[in-house]
Amino acid sequence: MRRLINLFKNKYFLISLAFVVWMIFFDKNDIFSQYQYHQQLSKLKQERDFYQKETAKVAKDLDELTSNPQKLEKFARERYLMKKDNEDVFVIVQAKKDE
Repeated sequence: MRRLINLFKNKYFLISLAFVVWMIFFDKNDIFSQYQYHQQLSKLKQERDFYQKETAKVAKDLDELTSNPQKLEKFARERYLMKKDNEDVFVIVQAKKDE
């Protein structure tokens, strides 16, 4: 008990304790802020990975469409419902089952 009282009377310990408390709770880079920054960083990394995959996919599709006229025609027919002058286009929509 005496040792604990002497510890709290030590000015270096009190200043160090005040410094640690200040850095943990009151500084602009406190523990809570660091946790939020870490969460935001993780979210941004996931978004970056997603967009990198999408960019690679689009670049691959673009390369296929510019190099192969048959794929370009198929893409235009499926995506934009384009057709030749002597053709008719039928769009079949499947009915959703109501629960």
